[in-house]
Amino acid sequence: MVTFDSIRRDQEHTPSNGMRWFSRWWRRRLPTGLYARTLLIFILPMIILQAVVTIVFMERHWQMVTQRLSMATTRDIAAIIDIIQTYPQDADYSAVAQMARQKLDLAISIEPGGELPPPREKPFFSILDGILSDEIRDQINLPFWIDTVGNSSLVEIRIKLPDKVLRVFAKRSQTYASNTHIFILWMVGTSLVLIGIAVLFLRGQIRPILALTQAAESFGKGQRLENYSPRGADEVRRAGLAFILMRERIERQIEQRTAMLSGVSHDLRTVLTRFKLQLALVGDNPDLVGLNEDVEDMQSMLEGYMAFARGEAEEDVGKLRLSDILDKVEQDFSLHGKSMSFSIDGDDEISVRPNAFTRLVTNLASNARRYANTLRIEAKHSTKWLTINFDDDGPGIPVNAREDVFKPFFRLDEARNLDNSGTGLGLAIARDIARSHGGNVTLGDSPLGGLRATIRIPA
Repeated sequence: MVTFDSIRRDQEHTPSNGMRWFSRWWRRRLPTGLYARTLLIFILPMIILQAVVTIVFMERHWQMVTQRLSMATTRDIAAIIDIIQTYPQDADYSAVAQMARQKLDLAISIEPGGELPPPREKPFFSILDGILSDEIRDQINLPFWIDTVGNSSLVEIRIKLPDKVLRVFAKRSQTYASNTHIFILWMVGTSLVLIGIAVLFLRGQIRPILALTQAAESFGKGQRLENYSPRGADEVRRAGLAFILMRERIERQIEQRTAMLSGVSHDLRTVLTRFKLQLALVGDNPDLVGLNEDVEDMQSMLEGYMAFARGEAEEDVGKLRLSDILDKVEQDFSLHGKSMSFSIDGDDEISVRPNAFTRLVTNLASNARRYANTLRIEAKHSTKWLTINFDDDGPGIPVNAREDVFKPFFRLDEARNLDNSGTGLGLAIARDIARSHGGNVTLGDSPLGGLRATIRIPA
């Protein structure tokens, strides 16, 4: 019976799925950096080419040269055997041994009535052993024993004659192409030199890209690299110049916006100051209490708008101790009769924009204080990231509204709202500060039953 599960299992094992799995597996093991990937583009083709040349060409070269050398050596041994069997010799065969040593460069000895040793195990990677054995069978056709691995510089051959054993010692270079490794050394050495040159040039091309990346990341975090200038290839220079022009346009826009907001703020504050002065001159009048409150609300709303629009981007990066901020938060909770505890894992000192980051932390903590009785803050400062979790036991924020509350001027009618003035800018300002540091603020469920606010920025 065919079921849905069986069909699904069959589909999971189809060749296309297997190829996709292999592709994902291969991509996970490839380096992710441009420098490493470019090196692979240089090195892999060179390795593949050398492997093909070594396997195809060099193996044929080894086999052909070794076969010709073994054939010549076997032919000399066959001639010696013919001389021994055809012509009368001295009792100790000194004449034929001298001739073999002087004319053929072979050392021989004859053992009357000897026997061949037991066969040796053949080496796994030995062209010489197989080719030399074949040549002896073809040209001599007598029982034999060879040793191609016992002495690294000599090859021993024993031939069983009718009433004696002929022992022959030949140089390995007479039977085997032993100088081929020189070509391999030259090929590998040249490749290493070329790879070294390629690495030097490649580092020179990658360094401007890394500098551009660092400049872009620093600008995204509100920092500025004054000494950055486009370098490298034409394409990298154009990208660097485009980044500089983009940064200047953004900075001009920020300056224009800040100047405009400063003017608007000055004008509005002047009007509000007149209102306050006129209300103060009127004196205590119960009918004007509501008007005083409206003026205070307008002042608070104006400050909130200005803080959101300004984003505190003009502040420089400096050193700040987390424990100093959290101690102040703990004192604030104690004054309001509420519980707050914190822990710091890692380095206490961080590099941030002090005023903006302090406002970010105290803003989230104050929100928890208004809506919860208990707050637990856990900070973890690792080599790459600074993560701070704010866990409270308050009413929390509905899941479907956790992204909406980061929108400017969005206000929750139920549960809780981060901003005191009710302008709907509290969480928008918090996320804006976190993102100006290259991180983010997210909301989730707290283990204490309330809201968890998480700050995560690069360390």
